[in-house]
Amino acid sequence: MLSEFKAFIARGNVLDLAVGVIIGAAFGKIVTSLTDDLIMPFISLITGGGTDFSAKYIVLGGAEKVQAGMSLAAAKAAGANVLAWGSFITAIINFLILAFVIFLIVRQANKIMPPPPAATGPTAVDLLAEIRDELKKK
Repeated sequence: MLSEFKAFIARGNVLDLAVGVIIGAAFGKIVTSLTDDLIMPFISLITGGGTDFSAKYIVLGGAEKVQAGMSLAAAKAAGANVLAWGSFITAIINFLILAFVIFLIVRQANKIMPPPPAATGPTAVDLLAEIRDELKKK
């Protein structure tokens, strides 16, 4: 299943992309809530942080503008240059959950829907017979 999931993510099929956009929009809020309200607080507890993992950041510039314990939004509003690594990790987890849900849906749809019939055309024997018949006429 994991190898199929990797192949699904790497594939650039237009139908898969359309399904991904539609399903992603439909499940976006649910997955965001799952990540922000259930998964990230648990990860934060394990790593020893507070309950708001998405507020973790590193000040890159303008440290004099940032006070200890300042929220990410307040640090950005103060004009500090911050690397919001907690928000980035949260977004990656959101993406992986959405991609996995879409993968499961497409996988089930592929099992339910039959493959399109193969294009049929004249066989090599039929073409050779036609050529033979044409040569006999001349």
